[in-house]
Amino acid sequence: MKKRQLIFLRDVLIYTFTAFGGPQAHIAVLLREFVEKRKYITEDELMELNALSQVLPGPSSTQTLVGIAWKVGGLRLAIITFLIWILPSATIMCMAAISYSMVANKAKFAHVISYVQPIAVGIVAYATYTFANKFLKTRISTMLAIGSLIVTLILQNAYAFPILILLGGIISSAMETQQHENELRVKLYSNVNPNKVAYFIGILLFFAALGAVVNQTSPLSLPIRLFENFYRNGILIFGGGQVLVPLMYTEFVEVKHYLSRSEFLSGYALQQALPGPTFSFTSFLGGITLGNKGYSIWGQVIGSLVAVIGINTPGLILILFIVPFWEDLKKITRIKNSLSGINAVAVGFMATALILLVRPFGLNWTAYALMIGTFLVLHFTKIKTPIVIIIGVVLGIIF
Repeated sequence: MKKRQLIFLRDVLIYTFTAFGGPQAHIAVLLREFVEKRKYITEDELMELNALSQVLPGPSSTQTLVGIAWKVGGLRLAIITFLIWILPSATIMCMAAISYSMVANKAKFAHVISYVQPIAVGIVAYATYTFANKFLKTRISTMLAIGSLIVTLILQNAYAFPILILLGGIISSAMETQQHENELRVKLYSNVNPNKVAYFIGILLFFAALGAVVNQTSPLSLPIRLFENFYRNGILIFGGGQVLVPLMYTEFVEVKHYLSRSEFLSGYALQQALPGPTFSFTSFLGGITLGNKGYSIWGQVIGSLVAVIGINTPGLILILFIVPFWEDLKKITRIKNSLSGINAVAVGFMATALILLVRPFGLNWTAYALMIGTFLVLHFTKIKTPIVIIIGVVLGIIF
């Protein structure tokens, strides 16, 4: 491997252990370290990759970093970069899932968590506000957000998510696009290999069918169904980790009851205190889910692996598949305009999850105070989420 590529991997490793704060903070570090300092790519190329990651479903920070690696050293470097980026935080989240049951019933741990969990809800509230402020600019987008909120609250069905995302994209594209793009569309489609698209969708259909036919008492049944769940969500999640968490909560806690609200919020709070991708939170979800279903420690490890591979595979495939003809893709306004509807629907999902998360607070005014305080700190100061989580832990220890 060339010296430049080895230096690049070293920089990726450093970035992995220092990348706090989510996609917005990540792009600033990439600009400083990978563009201005190392000049692996130009600023324009970084902005193009970041824009592409916003267009595609999946983990935006991961897709941007993998895209940089692809430009620097091709497919092999991209895969190695992905593993360096995802494995540390995913491993920590897997270990947390395995050890959670050992400490969850201890009084001091439970007391500390009672302070941390409302803070985690406050982080979700801030993400919901930020997303709404950014994407609900028109009456159409506002109505789509309200509609998705109402539908998901009423149905609380996992299959409502893909249907609403599809409808949101279709409605906004149809209402905001002028009819003048046939030439561009033909040019783009001529670059697309239909076989690759078939493989991409085929993986989802295969595991969905396999999960349906495998005997429900088989130890393989739940891991297969989990892979389908995470892979499907990896296809559907636009907006990165801000949308991932509310979507996972609604499906895995409220609909399928794979884990409890307390377990979910504890894992999310830990992930927020770690550097790296938000999508590593799925490692915790997979491990906890199989642990709750009576699987051994190795079964929980498998659950974590299934979750991480499932949620990241669609985004990884898409970024490497679409980069070669991004120049054509970005010119098609139907695709760009569909994003406003998709993001509006995502705001509705986030608001649904926020309502469901707040509901168990009941008359616990301390929880409300911590949630509101977290929102205000994140909104009016430059204090980052890891610091807020640490403050919550300290408060739980002191009080």
